[in-house]
Amino acid sequence: MEEEKFDPYKFIGVILIAMILTWMLFRNESVSTQNIQSVESNTNKSLETEFTSNDKDSQRPKYSGSATYQKNNVSETYGAFSSWLEVKEVEKLNLENKNLKIIVSSKGANLSLVNLKQFSNHIDQPLNLISENNHLINTVIKTRLGLLIETKNIYFNSSKTENNDKSQSLILRANISKNQFLEFKYTLPNEGYKFDFEIRSEGLEDILSSDNIIFKWETDLFRNSKSIDYESRYTQLTYAYEEDKVDNLSLSGEDDDIEKDIRWISYRQHFFSSILIPEKIIDEVSFKSNDLTIDDTLDSRFTKKLYSAFNLGRQNGNILSKMSFYFGPTDYQILKSYGDSLETSVPLGWGIFGWINRFIFLPLFGWLATFLPYGIAIIVLTIIVRLVMSPVVYKSYVSQIKMKTLKPEIEELTKKFKNDAVKKQQETMSLYSKAGVNPMSGCIPALIQLPIFYALFSFFPVAFELRQKSFLWAEGLSSYDSIFELPFSIPFYGDHISLFPILASAAIFVYTLMTTGQQTMPQQEGMPNMKFIIYMMPLMMLLFFNNYASGLSLYYFISNTLTILLMLVIKNFIIKEDKIRAQIAENKKKPQKAGGFSQRLQKAMEAAEAQKKLNQKRRK
Repeated sequence: MEEEKFDPYKFIGVILIAMILTWMLFRNESVSTQNIQSVESNTNKSLETEFTSNDKDSQRPKYSGSATYQKNNVSETYGAFSSWLEVKEVEKLNLENKNLKIIVSSKGANLSLVNLKQFSNHIDQPLNLISENNHLINTVIKTRLGLLIETKNIYFNSSKTENNDKSQSLILRANISKNQFLEFKYTLPNEGYKFDFEIRSEGLEDILSSDNIIFKWETDLFRNSKSIDYESRYTQLTYAYEEDKVDNLSLSGEDDDIEKDIRWISYRQHFFSSILIPEKIIDEVSFKSNDLTIDDTLDSRFTKKLYSAFNLGRQNGNILSKMSFYFGPTDYQILKSYGDSLETSVPLGWGIFGWINRFIFLPLFGWLATFLPYGIAIIVLTIIVRLVMSPVVYKSYVSQIKMKTLKPEIEELTKKFKNDAVKKQQETMSLYSKAGVNPMSGCIPALIQLPIFYALFSFFPVAFELRQKSFLWAEGLSSYDSIFELPFSIPFYGDHISLFPILASAAIFVYTLMTTGQQTMPQQEGMPNMKFIIYMMPLMMLLFFNNYASGLSLYYFISNTLTILLMLVIKNFIIKEDKIRAQIAENKKKPQKAGGFSQRLQKAMEAAEAQKKLNQKRRK
């Protein structure tokens, strides 16, 4: 019989099983021990970064037997705090103004509904940012005896008052005695999307532990747009910190971070935001996000799970923390009206691109939209941009004509020096210099236009004004304009056909046909086929923009169509090619001036050629 050898993995497995069984025996000794084991291990050290369980009551102590037994058990475990956890009838308490409808639950003093009264979602249902237990506000309190109490399990008493300024206040209080209580207070103004929120305690300074009191804010964000994938691209946890810095967690996958000196926290969706604004800067906040979007068919309700946790403020040993919540549109102008630089949460692009959007396109488009339909406003905006950029288009086209005039001579040089690339480049640069042509002059205008195009690329997808605004066949300019639903999905394209991207791609294709005819640079060995790359642009446009905002595709279609028309006008009515050819011929006769880009480039190439020959001699 073969001797059985020692297996270290089996040995480790037996040890682990024994440890687990021992732990299971001791964990059931008492309810008190069970509660202590369930506390967050790092409450005394730092903020936890774990998501709370999806089951909002999973951490509440479990009791069995009769109601009398349960009540006695709670009393024995929590002592003076037992009245907070005694089961009562849950009330749904209503606050409402012109813009918001809010329902607060007496259990946990948590928001159970936030409805934006003036908006609907992609299937024409009421737009709720909070509903169906997708949201949790929970404060973790530790007593001097080491007991842990979570406010989500507390049953509050409530009272509602109307204030002199027509605002409404809802006070939820958990009493130990008349002078000992924990209080949550919501104050909703007569109109607007922002309301005040306060947590305070009184008479608990000798009962509460000196450990951190952790406030947790967790939300599963509802889908509100036709394309959950597209909406998820613009759904992100954003926060402002220090004096003027704004940062965010990753758009995809899971991400977490701990940041200091937080001024506000925004759970920004594509077109709606939930923002927490503390009265005082928060020393440190733990953030976490999780992308819930896998596929439209697998998860069609939520886009992301976002979570924040931080320590609440204190005053003389009691809890005192004031903050505000904003639940409303991710609209730049509306957010700006509330101060605190909330508008910086809107992703208008970084650097110069954001500046162009904030100071040019936002006010210009906002003004146009006051008296024009939104689709027409986009067209007029495009016309204005094209007219402003027309001098750049003019210079670019003149450069193309000059290069086209030199094309036969460049082809001659290519044939003559086909085996000597350096010599060919030297002669080509010499030809440019004699003709007074700068080969880079056609690139510079294109570079000048890039900031404008990229700024608009950032602007249209986040322009709140375009949400659910129809134009022609497009049901909404903030979403794709499907004209046909496919019974299958095409990779990188989708399960529908959008018309504006097709029109934009066709316009780009015509534009490339017009411009590539002016190109003179011959194909070189080892270099990619530039014409192939250029013709790929319309195809990439078609694939990429099929699921993008139709307003952006409309802009590119009109923009390229106007560019084509502008080039035809310049060619047929402004520029005379014969005069340009005559000017080039005249330049060739003139003595060359020292300096210039072409001559500097030529000298550099001559120096490189001389160095090459010297190296060859040394090798011999």
